Amino acid sequence: MHDVIADASPWVRRFAPIIPKGGIVLDLACGAGRHSVLLASQGHAVLAVDRDISALGLLENASIQAQELDLEGSTWPMLGKQFSGIVVTNYLYRPFLDELPKMLCEDGVLIYETFADGNAQFGKPSNPDFLLKPGELLALAGRSGLKVIAYEDIYLDQPKPAMVQRICAVKGHLKGCIPLQFGG
Repeated sequence: MHDVIADASPWVRRFAPIIPKGGIVLDLACGAGRHSVLLASQGHAVLAVDRDISALGLLENASIQAQELDLEGSTWPMLGKQFSGIVVTNYLYRPFLDELPKMLCEDGVLIYETFADGNAQFGKPSNPDFLLKPGELLALAGRSGLKVIAYEDIYLDQPKPAMVQRICAVKGHLKGCIPLQFGG
């Protein structure tokens, strides 16, 4: 289990502690569940959602509920659900992107990290449909009324060379949280 947590994104590890306790955290497009395990280890109940959850069968954690859903169908399967936190990494499907902030409870935290424009020079994903445009996550936060805690649109060389955009944003004021500087 420790290896899975160590494999979690440093961005998610950095901001997961500010997700309010007591609610459910959504790990959207969860893959093998590395962030689900991290969040559960911090005392959160986690809903781990993906189109294929077979990799989650090995987790066996009572705090993690896995749900197999088509996240790219004609209707958004998460409509009307509320979460204290939403974590998304290495996934982008624009038709439902604006639904994420609506799904946050007051003081809920959105932690989002995925590939950005310019990543094609390093390999996949290279399709612009799966690459964030410059400032796209900032624009999402702005039109949704989220307070940005931290944001980066950068080149990373680890775990492999990539262009990445990431944000941590809050719906409301997140009591007791001191906002960080951009890139900070």
